[in-house]
Amino acid sequence: MSLQLRYLGGVLIALCAGGLARAQTAPDPAEAKPSVSASAQRAYETTRDKLLQVRTLLKDQDSQASVGSGFIVSDEGHVITNYHVVSQVALQPQRYRLTYTRAEGSSGQFQLLAFDAVHNLALLRMVPLDKAAAVKHAALAFRPRDKALAKGERIFSLGNPLDVGFAVLEGNYNGLAERSFYPQIFFAGALNPGMSGGPALDGEGRVMGVNVATRRDGQMVSFLVPAQFAIELLERGRNAPPITTDVYPELTRQLFTHQALLTQKFIAQQWRSAGHARYRIPVPQEDFMRCWGSSSPAETKGLEFQRSDCQMDNAVFVSGRLQTGHLTVRHEAYDGSKLGVLRFSRAYSASFRNEFFGGGASTTAPQCKERFVDRDGLPLRAVVCLSAYRKLKGLYDVSVLVATVDASKEGVQGRLDARGFDFDNALRLTDHYLQGFAWNGSH
Repeated sequence: MSLQLRYLGGVLIALCAGGLARAQTAPDPAEAKPSVSASAQRAYETTRDKLLQVRTLLKDQDSQASVGSGFIVSDEGHVITNYHVVSQVALQPQRYRLTYTRAEGSSGQFQLLAFDAVHNLALLRMVPLDKAAAVKHAALAFRPRDKALAKGERIFSLGNPLDVGFAVLEGNYNGLAERSFYPQIFFAGALNPGMSGGPALDGEGRVMGVNVATRRDGQMVSFLVPAQFAIELLERGRNAPPITTDVYPELTRQLFTHQALLTQKFIAQQWRSAGHARYRIPVPQEDFMRCWGSSSPAETKGLEFQRSDCQMDNAVFVSGRLQTGHLTVRHEAYDGSKLGVLRFSRAYSASFRNEFFGGGASTTAPQCKERFVDRDGLPLRAVVCLSAYRKLKGLYDVSVLVATVDASKEGVQGRLDARGFDFDNALRLTDHYLQGFAWNGSH
């Protein structure tokens, strides 16, 4: 780490050199009848024998650690679910085991065969009670890849919400979610905990997606993994041997592939203008990031600021305590004309010092380097911090904190955070971010 940080410091030195409701009369309670879609009823009745509750139990007892849903995709008993549903078993197979419960009440054991953490999918296989007997399972079929759904089509999500029983949720297909780094289907329905890993079906009962997430800050906004990724995982892992040791090596390999692609696409984009009169400030494109702005109240009598926060909507789930493989970019533009030079300097410096650079159970303590950087005549104070992942070998979190130091009563402070990148790409992202600062053309 120390050699790498010295190299990182060298890079900085080199830079120094250069739904509508109508008003109506409520029906009498005695006359009111629940409106149940016949299509939803049919979807449930034809699918219930192919649905499973996926349970994670402690290895040596029946205490339940987590629950989710899954569905049978082959007559051999292959099952698709979410990676996050089985992550405890994947990471700590010596402590946990997987079981299933069917809609009619029967149960059994699972084997973990393969997973795709980037798309949050896992492939399991039901363990037959009698290994000598050839059991054929009823399985769900996938919707053909060349059969596109139209916006507004009814789709049906199934699973076991909140561990209260198998259920069907009816909603609408709304195309792919905008600003998602990987394709995700926008489902106008409210998925509940426990439904993760269950199937989403088209009107003909074919799997077109896998339940994965819901937005807690909105209603009827949920997301599905497109079925194509489940098909690919099944094809890749159908004949794989059961996984019996922790998956950190394979998880690391998948994250290396992900971060390389993310770095390539992020650096290929041009920085947007923040619209500042004095400085060019790096603001990312919103192809796969979402930016929000805020400012100090108009009546502020002290330090005024304008703030931009940009982040990816998605991260790669590793465990209940760790998500990685994502980027955030933010900046604050300060105006201290109402404060005077001394008070502005104190407030500006305090803001720069008031930054936290992480570290914790999953990563080492951050190691930081600070330099003054000249960007075509614009002096910058830059701090770069690296934290190494303890179990994801070769991956790091990098944070880059930058402040302009050319003016006595105004300035900009910006920060880039990149989670789960190899060292070379951490350097590339650092350089790309620093190169985004410059004088505004009108300066």
